[in-house]
Amino acid sequence: MEDTQGHVGKMETQLKQWGAKLDQIVAEAEKAGTKVNVGRRKYVDDLKAKYQAAQSKLNELKAAGSGKWEILKTGVESAWNELEAAFKKLKN
Repeated sequence: MEDTQGHVGKMETQLKQWGAKLDQIVAEAEKAGTKVNVGRRKYVDDLKAKYQAAQSKLNELKAAGSGKWEILKTGVESAWNELEAAFKKLKN
C-alpha cells in the first residue's frame, strides 16, 4: 500500500512539473499567435490531450485507492508513457 502511495506521489510531482512546462509552451504559442505553424499548434494540442489523459488516469487511480492499482495499472502506465514520450520529443 505504501509503495502505491509513494508511486502516486511521485507521479503527481512529475505531472505538476509537466503541467508547468505545458503552461509555458501554451503561453509561448499564444504569444506567437498566427506566427506559430500548423504543425506546432497540432503538437501543442496533442500534448495537452495527453496531459489531460494522464491526469484523468491518475485521478481515477487515486479515487479507486491502492487496492485497485493492479486493475488500473495498465491504463495509467499507458497514458503516462505517452505523455512522457511527448515531452521527451519536445526536448529533441
